Amino acid sequence: MLAAVFLLIAIRQVGRFRLKIWQIMLGGALAVLATGQITLPGALRAINTEVMVFLFCMFVVGEALVQSGYLGAIAHRFILRSQNTSQLVLAILFGLGLLSALLMNDTIAIIGTPLVIALAARLRIAPKLLLLSLAFAITTGSVMSPIGNPQNLLVAMDSGMPSPFLTFGLYLLVPTILSLGAAFLVLRLMYCGEFYSDPVTFSEAPPACNGRLALLVRFSFAVILILSAVKILASLAGAVVPVTLPVIAICAAAPVLLFSDQRIRVLRSIDWPTLVFFEAMFVLMQSVWDSGFFQSFIGTGCVATIPAILSLSVITSQFISNVPFVALFQPMILQAGGTTARLMALAAGSTIAGNLTILGAASNVIIIQNAEKEGETLTFFEFARVGIPLTIIQVAIYGVWLTLVL
Repeated sequence: MLAAVFLLIAIRQVGRFRLKIWQIMLGGALAVLATGQITLPGALRAINTEVMVFLFCMFVVGEALVQSGYLGAIAHRFILRSQNTSQLVLAILFGLGLLSALLMNDTIAIIGTPLVIALAARLRIAPKLLLLSLAFAITTGSVMSPIGNPQNLLVAMDSGMPSPFLTFGLYLLVPTILSLGAAFLVLRLMYCGEFYSDPVTFSEAPPACNGRLALLVRFSFAVILILSAVKILASLAGAVVPVTLPVIAICAAAPVLLFSDQRIRVLRSIDWPTLVFFEAMFVLMQSVWDSGFFQSFIGTGCVATIPAILSLSVITSQFISNVPFVALFQPMILQAGGTTARLMALAAGSTIAGNLTILGAASNVIIIQNAEKEGETLTFFEFARVGIPLTIIQVAIYGVWLTLVL
Protein backbone atom coordinates (compact mmCIF):
# COMPACT_ATOMS: atom_id res chain seq x y z
CA MET A 1 0.00 0.00 0.00
CA LEU A 2 2.81 2.42 0.87
CA ALA A 3 4.50 1.76 -2.47
CA ALA A 4 1.25 2.44 -4.33
CA VAL A 5 0.70 5.70 -2.46
CA PHE A 6 4.26 6.91 -3.05
CA LEU A 7 4.05 5.97 -6.75
CA LEU A 8 0.83 7.92 -7.17
CA ILE A 9 2.29 10.89 -5.31
CA ALA A 10 5.26 10.81 -7.68
CA ILE A 11 3.24 10.65 -10.92
CA ARG A 12 -0.08 12.12 -9.67
CA GLN A 13 -1.84 10.87 -12.78
CA VAL A 14 -4.18 7.94 -13.40
CA GLY A 15 -5.32 7.88 -17.00
CA ARG A 16 -7.00 11.17 -17.70
CA PHE A 17 -7.45 11.96 -14.03
CA ARG A 18 -5.02 14.29 -12.25
CA LEU A 19 -4.89 13.32 -8.59
CA LYS A 20 -4.07 15.66 -5.74
CA ILE A 21 -1.73 14.60 -2.96
CA TRP A 22 -4.41 14.82 -0.28
CA GLN A 23 -6.69 12.53 -2.30
CA ILE A 24 -3.93 9.95 -2.69
CA MET A 25 -3.08 10.03 1.01
CA LEU A 26 -6.73 9.79 2.02
CA GLY A 27 -7.18 6.80 -0.28
CA GLY A 28 -4.17 5.11 1.30
CA ALA A 29 -5.49 5.71 4.83
CA LEU A 30 -8.93 4.35 3.94
CA ALA A 31 -7.32 1.32 2.31
CA VAL A 32 -5.30 0.33 5.40
CA LEU A 33 -8.43 0.78 7.51
CA ALA A 34 -10.52 -1.32 5.15
CA THR A 35 -7.94 -4.12 5.00
CA GLY A 36 -7.47 -4.23 8.77
CA GLN A 37 -3.83 -3.10 8.72
CA ILE A 38 -4.81 -0.61 11.41
CA THR A 39 -7.87 -0.55 13.64
CA LEU A 40 -10.20 2.43 13.91
CA PRO A 41 -9.17 3.14 17.53
CA GLY A 42 -5.52 2.85 16.47
CA ALA A 43 -6.13 5.25 13.59
CA LEU A 44 -7.74 7.79 15.90
CA ARG A 45 -4.83 7.52 18.35
CA ALA A 46 -2.37 8.00 15.48
CA ILE A 47 -3.74 11.46 14.60
CA ASN A 48 -1.65 14.07 16.39
CA THR A 49 -4.29 16.48 17.67
CA GLU A 50 -1.73 19.09 18.71
CA VAL A 51 -0.38 19.29 15.15
CA MET A 52 -3.92 19.45 13.73
CA VAL A 53 -4.92 22.26 16.11
CA PHE A 54 -1.77 24.20 15.28
CA LEU A 55 -2.24 23.84 11.52
CA PHE A 56 -5.92 24.79 11.65
CA CYS A 57 -5.27 27.92 13.69
CA MET A 58 -2.29 29.01 11.60
CA PHE A 59 -4.31 28.48 8.41
CA VAL A 60 -6.97 30.77 9.89
CA VAL A 61 -4.36 33.46 10.59
CA GLY A 62 -2.74 33.01 7.18
CA GLU A 63 -6.01 33.23 5.27
CA ALA A 64 -7.06 36.30 7.25
CA LEU A 65 -3.71 37.92 6.47
CA VAL A 66 -4.27 37.31 2.76
CA GLN A 67 -7.93 38.41 2.67
CA SER A 68 -7.27 41.55 4.70
CA GLY A 69 -4.52 42.69 2.32
CA TYR A 70 -2.20 43.21 5.27
CA LEU A 71 0.27 40.52 4.23
CA GLY A 72 0.53 42.04 0.76
CA ALA A 73 1.19 45.44 2.32
CA ILE A 74 4.00 43.99 4.45
CA ALA A 75 5.57 42.37 1.37
CA HIS A 76 5.42 45.68 -0.49
CA ARG A 77 7.25 47.44 2.34
CA PHE A 78 10.16 45.04 2.00
CA ILE A 79 10.37 45.47 -1.74
CA LEU A 80 9.66 49.19 -2.19
CA ARG A 81 12.99 50.08 -0.58
CA SER A 82 14.96 48.43 -3.40
CA GLN A 83 17.12 50.75 -5.53
CA ASN A 84 18.22 48.32 -8.29
CA THR A 85 17.76 44.74 -9.47
CA SER A 86 20.26 43.31 -6.99
CA GLN A 87 18.53 44.98 -4.06
CA LEU A 88 15.14 43.83 -5.36
CA VAL A 89 16.23 40.19 -5.52
CA LEU A 90 17.85 40.49 -2.08
CA ALA A 91 14.64 42.02 -0.71
CA ILE A 92 12.61 39.12 -2.08
CA LEU A 93 15.05 36.52 -0.77
CA PHE A 94 15.54 37.92 2.72
CA GLY A 95 12.25 39.80 3.18
CA LEU A 96 9.89 37.08 2.03
CA GLY A 97 12.25 34.47 3.45
CA LEU A 98 11.81 36.02 6.89
CA LEU A 99 8.03 36.14 6.48
CA SER A 100 7.99 32.45 5.55
CA ALA A 101 9.74 31.67 8.84
CA LEU A 102 6.92 33.37 10.75
CA LEU A 103 4.04 32.04 8.66
CA MET A 104 3.57 28.84 6.69
CA ASN A 105 5.54 29.15 3.47
CA ASP A 106 2.55 28.24 1.28
CA THR A 107 0.84 31.43 2.45
CA ILE A 108 3.74 33.55 1.20
CA ALA A 109 3.68 31.65 -2.10
CA ILE A 110 0.05 32.63 -2.62
CA ILE A 111 0.51 36.37 -2.07
CA GLY A 112 4.05 36.57 -3.44
CA THR A 113 3.44 35.20 -6.94
CA PRO A 114 1.21 37.95 -8.35
CA LEU A 115 3.39 40.51 -6.59
CA VAL A 116 6.66 39.47 -8.25
CA ILE A 117 5.03 39.01 -11.67
CA ALA A 118 3.65 42.55 -11.50
CA LEU A 119 7.07 43.84 -10.47
CA ALA A 120 8.76 42.00 -13.35
CA ALA A 121 6.36 43.50 -15.89
CA ARG A 122 6.65 47.03 -14.51
CA LEU A 123 10.45 46.97 -14.18
CA ARG A 124 11.11 44.91 -17.33
CA ILE A 125 12.90 42.16 -15.44
CA ALA A 126 12.66 38.52 -16.48
CA PRO A 127 9.66 37.06 -14.58
CA LYS A 128 11.52 33.75 -14.24
CA LEU A 129 14.25 35.45 -12.20
CA LEU A 130 11.78 36.85 -9.69
CA LEU A 131 9.69 33.65 -9.59
CA LEU A 132 12.83 31.65 -8.79
CA SER A 133 13.81 34.24 -6.18
CA LEU A 134 10.40 33.84 -4.57
CA ALA A 135 10.54 30.03 -4.61
CA PHE A 136 14.05 29.89 -3.13
CA ALA A 137 13.20 32.59 -0.58
CA ILE A 138 10.21 30.90 0.98
CA THR A 139 11.70 27.40 0.86
CA THR A 140 15.06 28.39 2.35
CA GLY A 141 13.70 30.98 4.77
CA SER A 142 11.23 28.54 6.28
CA VAL A 143 14.07 26.24 7.39
CA MET A 144 15.02 28.36 10.40
CA SER A 145 11.69 28.22 12.24
CA PRO A 146 9.57 25.42 13.72
CA ILE A 147 6.47 27.07 12.23
CA GLY A 148 7.91 27.85 8.80
CA ASN A 149 6.59 24.67 7.18
CA PRO A 150 4.70 21.48 8.15
CA GLN A 151 7.73 19.18 8.22
CA ASN A 152 9.54 21.46 10.68
CA LEU A 153 6.42 21.43 12.82
CA LEU A 154 6.51 17.62 12.92
CA VAL A 155 10.18 17.65 13.89
CA ALA A 156 9.53 20.18 16.67
CA MET A 157 6.44 18.55 18.15
CA ASP A 158 6.91 14.82 17.62
CA SER A 159 10.43 14.89 19.07
CA GLY A 160 9.26 16.55 22.29
CA MET A 161 11.61 19.47 21.76
CA PRO A 162 11.30 21.68 24.90
CA SER A 163 12.17 24.98 23.21
CA PRO A 164 11.65 24.67 19.45
CA PHE A 165 12.14 28.36 18.56
CA LEU A 166 15.42 28.56 20.43
CA THR A 167 16.64 25.21 19.09
CA PHE A 168 15.83 25.97 15.47
CA GLY A 169 17.37 29.42 15.79
CA LEU A 170 20.57 28.12 17.37
CA TYR A 171 21.08 25.32 14.85
CA LEU A 172 19.62 26.72 11.65
CA LEU A 173 19.54 30.55 11.68
CA VAL A 174 23.13 31.15 10.58
CA PRO A 175 23.26 28.48 7.84
CA THR A 176 19.88 29.66 6.55
CA ILE A 177 21.14 33.23 6.21
CA LEU A 178 24.22 31.90 4.41
CA SER A 179 21.98 29.76 2.20
CA LEU A 180 19.85 32.77 1.24
CA GLY A 181 23.07 34.56 0.32
CA ALA A 182 24.07 31.55 -1.76
CA ALA A 183 20.73 31.75 -3.57
CA PHE A 184 21.46 35.35 -4.51
CA LEU A 185 24.92 34.46 -5.84
CA VAL A 186 23.61 31.54 -7.92
CA LEU A 187 20.79 33.66 -9.35
CA ARG A 188 23.25 36.45 -10.09
CA LEU A 189 25.45 34.00 -11.97
CA MET A 190 22.64 32.29 -13.90
CA TYR A 191 20.77 35.51 -14.76
CA CYS A 192 23.68 37.95 -14.95
CA GLY A 193 22.11 39.83 -17.87
CA GLU A 194 19.06 40.75 -15.78
CA PHE A 195 20.96 42.54 -13.00
CA TYR A 196 20.94 46.17 -14.04
CA SER A 197 22.66 48.92 -12.12
CA ASP A 198 20.02 51.45 -13.21
CA PRO A 199 17.75 52.53 -10.34
CA VAL A 200 14.25 51.11 -10.18
CA THR A 201 11.23 53.20 -9.27
CA PHE A 202 7.94 52.14 -7.76
CA SER A 203 4.94 54.30 -8.49
CA GLU A 204 2.36 51.86 -7.20
CA ALA A 205 1.12 52.17 -3.63
CA PRO A 206 0.78 49.13 -1.37
CA PRO A 207 -2.56 47.30 -1.69
CA ALA A 208 -5.49 48.59 0.33
CA CYS A 209 -6.35 46.75 3.53
CA ASN A 210 -9.69 45.63 4.90
CA GLY A 211 -9.70 47.91 7.96
CA ARG A 212 -11.33 45.76 10.66
CA LEU A 213 -9.86 42.45 9.52
CA ALA A 214 -6.43 44.03 9.03
CA LEU A 215 -6.56 45.37 12.58
CA LEU A 216 -7.39 41.93 13.94
CA VAL A 217 -4.63 40.16 11.98
CA ARG A 218 -2.14 42.80 13.15
CA PHE A 219 -3.05 41.75 16.65
CA SER A 220 -2.74 38.06 15.67
CA PHE A 221 0.67 38.71 14.14
CA ALA A 222 1.77 40.52 17.31
CA VAL A 223 0.55 37.60 19.42
CA ILE A 224 2.73 35.16 17.44
CA LEU A 225 5.79 37.38 17.85
CA ILE A 226 5.22 38.14 21.54
CA LEU A 227 4.43 34.58 22.64
CA SER A 228 7.33 33.22 20.59
CA ALA A 229 9.62 35.73 22.31
CA VAL A 230 8.23 34.73 25.71
CA LYS A 231 8.95 31.08 24.92
CA ILE A 232 12.51 31.87 23.87
CA LEU A 233 13.25 34.12 26.86
CA ALA A 234 11.78 31.59 29.29
CA SER A 235 14.01 28.88 27.81
CA LEU A 236 17.08 31.07 28.14
CA ALA A 237 16.19 31.75 31.77
CA GLY A 238 15.58 28.07 32.47
CA ALA A 239 11.92 28.70 33.31
CA VAL A 240 9.00 26.53 32.25
CA VAL A 241 6.00 28.34 30.78
CA PRO A 242 2.86 26.68 29.33
CA VAL A 243 3.36 28.37 25.96
CA THR A 244 3.41 25.53 23.48
CA LEU A 245 3.14 25.84 19.70
CA PRO A 246 -0.60 24.95 19.73
CA VAL A 247 -1.21 27.55 22.47
CA ILE A 248 0.55 30.20 20.35
CA ALA A 249 -1.57 29.27 17.33
CA ILE A 250 -4.85 29.25 19.28
CA CYS A 251 -4.14 32.67 20.78
CA ALA A 252 -3.24 34.04 17.34
CA ALA A 253 -6.39 32.72 15.67
CA ALA A 254 -8.74 33.77 18.49
CA PRO A 255 -9.12 37.46 17.45
CA VAL A 256 -10.18 36.47 13.92
CA LEU A 257 -12.53 33.69 15.02
CA LEU A 258 -14.12 35.66 17.86
CA PHE A 259 -14.33 39.22 16.61
CA SER A 260 -14.23 39.27 12.82
CA ASP A 261 -17.41 39.53 10.77
CA GLN A 262 -15.45 37.74 8.02
CA ARG A 263 -14.85 34.57 10.07
CA ILE A 264 -17.16 32.40 7.93
CA ARG A 265 -15.48 33.55 4.72
CA VAL A 266 -12.06 32.90 6.26
CA LEU A 267 -13.08 29.44 7.47
CA ARG A 268 -14.44 28.51 4.05
CA SER A 269 -11.19 29.57 2.38
CA ILE A 270 -8.59 27.91 4.60
CA ASP A 271 -6.60 24.97 3.26
CA TRP A 272 -8.95 22.15 4.25
CA PRO A 273 -7.36 19.64 1.83
CA THR A 274 -4.03 19.96 3.65
CA LEU A 275 -5.74 19.25 6.97
CA VAL A 276 -7.29 16.13 5.44
CA PHE A 277 -3.86 15.20 4.08
CA PHE A 278 -2.31 15.38 7.55
CA GLU A 279 -5.03 13.33 9.23
CA ALA A 280 -4.75 10.65 6.55
CA MET A 281 -0.95 10.74 6.66
CA PHE A 282 -0.88 10.11 10.41
CA VAL A 283 -3.07 7.03 9.94
CA LEU A 284 -1.17 5.60 6.96
CA MET A 285 2.29 6.25 8.42
CA GLN A 286 1.32 4.65 11.74
CA SER A 287 0.18 1.58 9.84
CA VAL A 288 3.46 1.46 7.91
CA TRP A 289 5.49 1.95 11.08
CA ASP A 290 3.62 -0.83 12.87
CA SER A 291 4.37 -3.18 9.98
CA GLY A 292 8.14 -2.63 10.30
CA PHE A 293 8.52 -2.24 6.51
CA PHE A 294 10.15 1.16 6.52
CA GLN A 295 12.60 0.24 9.29
CA SER A 296 13.81 -2.76 7.28
CA PHE A 297 13.98 -0.78 4.04
CA ILE A 298 16.12 2.07 5.41
CA GLY A 299 19.42 0.93 6.90
CA THR A 300 20.76 2.21 10.20
CA GLY A 301 23.63 3.91 8.37
CA CYS A 302 21.15 6.41 6.94
CA VAL A 303 20.47 7.84 10.41
CA ALA A 304 24.03 7.67 11.72
CA THR A 305 25.52 10.81 10.18
CA ILE A 306 24.35 14.30 9.32
CA PRO A 307 25.53 14.15 5.65
CA ALA A 308 23.58 10.90 5.18
CA ILE A 309 20.41 12.39 6.69
CA LEU A 310 20.72 15.56 4.58
CA SER A 311 21.34 13.64 1.35
CA LEU A 312 18.58 11.07 1.89
CA SER A 313 16.10 13.81 2.85
CA VAL A 314 16.81 15.87 -0.26
CA ILE A 315 16.67 12.93 -2.67
CA THR A 316 13.70 11.04 -1.20
CA SER A 317 11.58 14.19 -0.92
CA GLN A 318 11.66 14.45 -4.73
CA PHE A 319 9.64 11.23 -5.02
CA ILE A 320 7.41 11.37 -1.96
CA SER A 321 6.18 14.45 -0.18
CA ASN A 322 8.63 15.75 2.42
CA VAL A 323 6.02 15.67 5.18
CA PRO A 324 5.31 11.90 5.11
CA PHE A 325 9.03 11.28 4.68
CA VAL A 326 9.72 13.16 7.93
CA ALA A 327 6.85 11.36 9.65
CA LEU A 328 8.46 8.01 8.81
CA PHE A 329 12.13 8.90 9.10
CA GLN A 330 12.11 10.89 12.36
CA PRO A 331 11.14 7.93 14.59
CA MET A 332 14.14 6.01 13.22
CA ILE A 333 16.46 8.86 14.13
CA LEU A 334 14.96 9.04 17.62
CA GLN A 335 15.17 5.27 18.15
CA ALA A 336 18.84 5.37 17.14
CA GLY A 337 19.46 7.95 19.87
CA GLY A 338 19.53 10.76 17.37
CA THR A 339 20.98 14.05 18.52
CA THR A 340 19.33 17.43 18.08
CA ALA A 341 21.78 18.17 15.27
CA ARG A 342 20.53 15.11 13.37
CA LEU A 343 16.92 16.19 13.82
CA MET A 344 17.87 19.63 12.52
CA ALA A 345 19.55 17.98 9.54
CA LEU A 346 16.26 16.19 8.86
CA ALA A 347 14.34 19.47 9.03
CA ALA A 348 16.84 21.28 6.81
CA GLY A 349 17.26 18.51 4.25
CA SER A 350 13.55 17.80 3.82
CA THR A 351 12.91 21.53 3.37
CA ILE A 352 15.70 22.58 1.00
CA ALA A 353 14.68 19.57 -1.10
CA GLY A 354 12.19 22.08 -2.47
CA ASN A 355 15.04 23.98 -4.09
CA LEU A 356 16.25 20.98 -6.11
CA THR A 357 13.23 20.49 -8.38
CA ILE A 358 9.67 21.74 -8.71
CA LEU A 359 8.35 18.51 -7.18
CA GLY A 360 10.36 18.97 -3.98
CA ALA A 361 7.90 21.37 -2.33
CA ALA A 362 4.18 22.12 -2.55
CA SER A 363 4.98 25.85 -2.48
CA ASN A 364 6.76 25.48 -5.85
CA VAL A 365 3.60 24.02 -7.36
CA ILE A 366 1.53 26.85 -5.88
CA ILE A 367 3.87 29.45 -7.39
CA ILE A 368 3.77 27.89 -10.85
CA GLN A 369 0.01 27.37 -10.84
CA ASN A 370 -0.57 30.99 -9.83
CA ALA A 371 2.03 32.22 -12.32
CA GLU A 372 0.30 30.39 -15.15
CA LYS A 373 -2.89 32.25 -14.33
CA GLU A 374 -0.90 35.43 -15.09
CA GLY A 375 0.54 34.04 -18.33
CA GLU A 376 3.98 33.09 -16.94
CA THR A 377 5.53 29.77 -15.96
CA LEU A 378 8.69 27.90 -15.02
CA THR A 379 9.50 24.58 -16.67
CA PHE A 380 10.96 21.65 -14.78
CA PHE A 381 14.36 22.15 -16.44
CA GLU A 382 14.42 25.94 -15.97
CA PHE A 383 13.91 25.37 -12.27
CA ALA A 384 16.39 22.49 -12.01
CA ARG A 385 19.11 24.36 -13.92
CA VAL A 386 19.35 26.81 -11.03
CA GLY A 387 17.99 24.60 -8.25
CA ILE A 388 20.45 21.71 -8.56
CA PRO A 389 23.67 23.72 -8.04
CA LEU A 390 21.98 25.81 -5.35
CA THR A 391 20.81 22.75 -3.42
CA ILE A 392 24.27 21.17 -3.57
CA ILE A 393 25.75 24.37 -2.11
CA GLN A 394 23.07 24.57 0.58
CA VAL A 395 23.52 20.93 1.59
CA ALA A 396 27.22 21.68 2.03
CA ILE A 397 26.45 24.77 4.12
CA TYR A 398 24.06 22.98 6.47
CA GLY A 399 26.28 19.90 6.61
CA VAL A 400 29.39 21.85 7.57
CA TRP A 401 27.54 23.97 10.12
CA LEU A 402 25.75 21.08 11.83
CA THR A 403 28.79 18.79 11.75
CA LEU A 404 31.74 21.05 12.46
CA VAL A 405 30.49 24.29 13.99
CA LEU A 406 28.04 23.01 16.60
